[in-house]
Amino acid sequence: MATFISVPLKKSSDVDLVKPLSKYVTSTYPAGDEQAEYIRAVEELNKLRRNALGRPLDKHESSLELLLRYYDQLCAVEPKFPFSENQLCLTFTWKDSFDKGSLFGGSAKLALASLGYEKTCVLFNVAALASQIASEQNLENDEGLKNAAKYYQLASGAFGHIKDTVLSALNREPTMDIAPETVGALSVIMLAQAQEVFFLKATTDRMKDGVIAKLSNQAADFYGDAFKQCQYKDNLPKYFYFQEVLPVLAAKHCIMQANAELHQSVIAKQKKRFGEEIARLQHAAELVKTVASRYDEYVSVKDLTDKINRSLAAAKKDNDFIYHDRVPEVKDLEPIGKAALVKATAVTPPLSQKFSDVFEKMVPMAVQQSMSVYGQRKSETVNRLVGTMREATNLCNGVLASLNLPAALEDLSGDSVPQSIAEKARSIVQQGGLRSIEQLIKDLPELLTRNREILDEALKMLDDEETTDNELRAKFNQRWNRTPSGDLYKPLRSEGANFRNILDKAVQADQVVKDRYDAHCDAIALLCKPESELSAALPSANPAKTLQGSEVVGVLRSQLARLDEVKREREALESDIKAVTFDMSAAFLGALAKDGAINEEQLSLAQLDQLYGQYNQRVQASLRQQEELLGQIQTSHQEFSGLKQSNTEANQREEVLKKLASAHDSYVEIGNNLREGTKFYNDLTEILLKFQNKCCDIVFARKTERDELLKELQQSIAREPSAPNFNVPAYQSQPPAPPGGPTPAPRTVFNQVPPQAPQLTQAKSQPPARPPPPVLTPQSSAAAAPPADNPPPVAQGPPYPAYQGYPQYFQMPMGYNPYAYGQYNVPYVPYQAGPGQAGYPGAPPAAQGYPGYPPQPSQQPSQQQNYYPQQ
Repeated sequence: MATFISVPLKKSSDVDLVKPLSKYVTSTYPAGDEQAEYIRAVEELNKLRRNALGRPLDKHESSLELLLRYYDQLCAVEPKFPFSENQLCLTFTWKDSFDKGSLFGGSAKLALASLGYEKTCVLFNVAALASQIASEQNLENDEGLKNAAKYYQLASGAFGHIKDTVLSALNREPTMDIAPETVGALSVIMLAQAQEVFFLKATTDRMKDGVIAKLSNQAADFYGDAFKQCQYKDNLPKYFYFQEVLPVLAAKHCIMQANAELHQSVIAKQKKRFGEEIARLQHAAELVKTVASRYDEYVSVKDLTDKINRSLAAAKKDNDFIYHDRVPEVKDLEPIGKAALVKATAVTPPLSQKFSDVFEKMVPMAVQQSMSVYGQRKSETVNRLVGTMREATNLCNGVLASLNLPAALEDLSGDSVPQSIAEKARSIVQQGGLRSIEQLIKDLPELLTRNREILDEALKMLDDEETTDNELRAKFNQRWNRTPSGDLYKPLRSEGANFRNILDKAVQADQVVKDRYDAHCDAIALLCKPESELSAALPSANPAKTLQGSEVVGVLRSQLARLDEVKREREALESDIKAVTFDMSAAFLGALAKDGAINEEQLSLAQLDQLYGQYNQRVQASLRQQEELLGQIQTSHQEFSGLKQSNTEANQREEVLKKLASAHDSYVEIGNNLREGTKFYNDLTEILLKFQNKCCDIVFARKTERDELLKELQQSIAREPSAPNFNVPAYQSQPPAPPGGPTPAPRTVFNQVPPQAPQLTQAKSQPPARPPPPVLTPQSSAAAAPPADNPPPVAQGPPYPAYQGYPQYFQMPMGYNPYAYGQYNVPYVPYQAGPGQAGYPGAPPAAQGYPGYPPQPSQQPSQQQNYYPQQ
């Protein structure tokens, strides 16, 4: 009776995990020990998959441990890599476990770029291998029973988990073996077998009959539920696997119910309910009789039948002679209770006790994304603070340039280059002068063109693949059942459009910088000349030396010194702001572990306010101090301008000095802008290359998926009939077989039609039966000759031993053909006996032929042909 059902494993195609995952690691993490460690982890993951799926697995715990470790690693690595069709695209191909396919079409399989699909199929193999290991256990000892129950419950839990998660994991129609209705039925089957193991354990331990009856009745209920789930599904019964499983389930249902009735009858006997005992035993006998008559080739119930029959005979005998209790109907019997001692094992990773995450140091994608957004928020905060200070500094420089300060205080003589202007000129020369600016301006278009080419090439790959996908979709219509490329590429196209907008804005910013350079180019060129030429280019003015000892000049110089101090403090403050760092990964990991999600905005804003709150206050204080000083400087400058002598030459000289000061400030700002632009384009190049690689990877994965789908479509088309079914005309159909079944083939060569004889139709009348052969002994064969008017005897069977050949076919002896003699002038050859060999039974007398046959010419013994070997 111990027939247990196991599930075959799914088979997977090879997948290279090293190349795409290593590519992602190198593009995401900087070069160093961390990156090298992650690449080694990727290689370990690929090795683990090959060991778990790339070779046949033994029905042993070590093989199951491999599958469990790989499944746990998939669960651990899933949140750490962006596995999806439009990001990190890995296509996994699995064959249907039950559909063996055809000779030309191959077996059914499904290829999906989904890690959830890989997890589902691996978990299916975990359940299948657990069922196989459980079916191999020795149920004669406690250890085997314990292991069998454990593995059946694990298989039931795994199948049940697939039932609950497969549709959300795949987002499309799965193959039939992992469909919810299939794995749901398998889960109930495994649970029923686990319950049966507990029944066997209770029977072995000789537990109370009431307990055993409840365990057996619960197992019968499980088997009945499994049978219904398999029988009433539209797709399951067509598989050969389920065609073999259904009879076993039906038989097990009856057997478990019969065991429940058997043990419940013992309780009835103990309670002196002898009629109930007989009714239950009769019901049990009917159940096992049904199993023996219908499912005997699947399950043997001989021992159980004998046990039930012996108990039934003894119960009837006692009741007939002693108790005379009324035997109730089965429907009137009290229902037997149920006791479910089994429960599907919950699938909660890690399933393996030896599991260790090879990507333990890599943070999950949710944390990575939160870190990325936090980094953007931090950059925005830093840029806002720094930008505010730089704007204030530029405003300050512009105000001072418009007031010709500090050059106006240094140019009291009116015939030399002011010290501040000379220092600015030397600074411009040290920074490369016009040549460095022009080189930076020349490089920008090349960097822009390179970025545009990378972006255009990436988008062109998407366009070409989408065009091919649309053409195939139009060709195959509903059969082309994969995600449309247009829908899949929407995030990438949105990202590409964002990059294009960034480039367009960068072009506009470049033009603004170039226009500003053109406006100050002449003044910057003047500052690049030697000091003598610069002094000659300045208009001379009347001296104003009387103002050198003036109080207002001292006040202005003091105010300008304080303003320079504010600028220096601001530069130091900018360096401090840029140097602030804080690792938010611990906070994000803690939030993820506590709540299962990360409120990035709340955590990031709180941390940034804590980090940069004091710096923001210092920036605002610096701005207020600058504004106050500029107001004082403007007031003092008005007083200073009123004391100066005003004439045309002085005004011209002051305007030139203002332009030179403004040109220096513009030079510094233009240089900074161009260097920032160059860095921006170089950084954008790396980002665009990653975007291009992402597009290339997804296009390659889509092409691989397209080739697989085309192959499947070709196989399905090859399996389809080449022409529609049509009715064959009646006159072309074969005549029906007689009602009694097909006519058996002749069992002897004598009743067969010779090859050269024409075939007779069934309408032709059969010849009369042949008379029996004459009975002659070898000794009287020469004296007894048949009458002349009798026909020759006809042999009805082989008078010689059968030779080895086909079954039920008797081979002719050498040189003998009863149909050839008398035809085509073939002479009859007398039988020549060997020394010590008796004559042929029924042979004609020597030198005489059979009456009615033409006489044969006499032949000399030396001319006779030997048809048999001589002894």
